[in-house]
Amino acid sequence: MSEQQVFNLLIILSFILAVGIFISLFFVSAPYGRHTRRGWGLHVPSWLGWLLMESPSPLLMIALYLVGSAPKTTTTLVFLLMWLAHYAHRAFIYPFERRNHTLRMPVVVMLMGSIFNLGNAYMNGRYLFHFSAGKYPQSWLLDWRFITGALVFVGGYIINRWADRKLRGLRQPGETGYKIPYGGLYRWISCPNYLGEMMEWSGWALATWSLPGLTFAVWTYANLAPRARSHHNWYHSHFPEYPQERKAFIPKVW
Repeated sequence: MSEQQVFNLLIILSFILAVGIFISLFFVSAPYGRHTRRGWGLHVPSWLGWLLMESPSPLLMIALYLVGSAPKTTTTLVFLLMWLAHYAHRAFIYPFERRNHTLRMPVVVMLMGSIFNLGNAYMNGRYLFHFSAGKYPQSWLLDWRFITGALVFVGGYIINRWADRKLRGLRQPGETGYKIPYGGLYRWISCPNYLGEMMEWSGWALATWSLPGLTFAVWTYANLAPRARSHHNWYHSHFPEYPQERKAFIPKVW
């Protein structure tokens, strides 16, 4: 099989797997963070798990940009920078900002996350910087799909970062417990950080107008929508005073 055939097969398999993941995560919450539990084998410190799980994505994307045969335009550079804006922070800053350094992550979760990030970066990066073959000239930056998608991406990025800072600010140095967040989007939903990330990659799919981008958006929803629901239920089960009017991650909807 040629690389193009393998690439197309990976996209088809990714869509199928996303459906299975979406369904399964409503029954079994991924065992990290507040949902950590016994029975998942060896664990590593959570900060190390995040570092090893997320770092393959920005590193592979940079490598694919450098070796790709598609024309290196301002547009493809902007796509690379958009990707790195999220993943360089997620891999190399976020793990060390977390205040609860006692949390641990199962090695199996770290490995599954690493495999996904490698495959996802390969599909998106290989398409953008190789298989697209000149689809993204500089004029693409003025296309309505790019402009709209970039605005959604930036809006989601701002929401995601704001929500993470809000959660981090709930703990004083040395504290490890969980508290109820208030203010901003937390007035209406339990997980604006997840809403922001879903917006980011929905915007990415529109800005790139590509099947790999759409695949990533579908995977993001399949992973984070059930987890947002799990977080929402966790808050209600641990805090009797938790605001009843809040939804999980879409205001007034879900």
